[in-house]
Amino acid sequence: MAKKQANEPRTIENRKARFDYHIEETLEVGIALRGSEVKAVRAGTVSLGEGYVLVEGNPPTMTLVGVNIGEYAPAGGLGHRATRARALLAHRREVVKLAKRIEQKGMTIVPLKLYFKNGWAKLEIGVARGKSKSDKRQAIGEREAQRDIDRAMSRRR
Repeated sequence: MAKKQANEPRTIENRKARFDYHIEETLEVGIALRGSEVKAVRAGTVSLGEGYVLVEGNPPTMTLVGVNIGEYAPAGGLGHRATRARALLAHRREVVKLAKRIEQKGMTIVPLKLYFKNGWAKLEIGVARGKSKSDKRQAIGEREAQRDIDRAMSRRR
């Protein structure tokens, strides 16, 4: 059995998604990557901020679109395109369930986290509804208030 690597790759999160959307449901799915993409993800050169998930076809399949996985320089000319569409892997019943959820107005599927689990690349996706500007302002206000409270408490000690 292989030893666990000491420099385990970190989790890449899409923090912007939690600010821009109300996440109603999450699901862990696999992602089909090429060799140079796996190396680039382990190096941490990934941007999930612009990505979204398309569910299309009959039977429905999921495709990750708009996620930028940077180049892996040692791959040279055999590398990958940074923003190509990538297949997501999930059970058919889960894909059908998600397809029904996003038929509602204002619903979309966004990538939340990309990480490795037992050597396999996993993506956490969320069924989301967009936030209004007032919701975003309220979230900013709550965050600033909590920050002020934390500062005051640290001074008391």
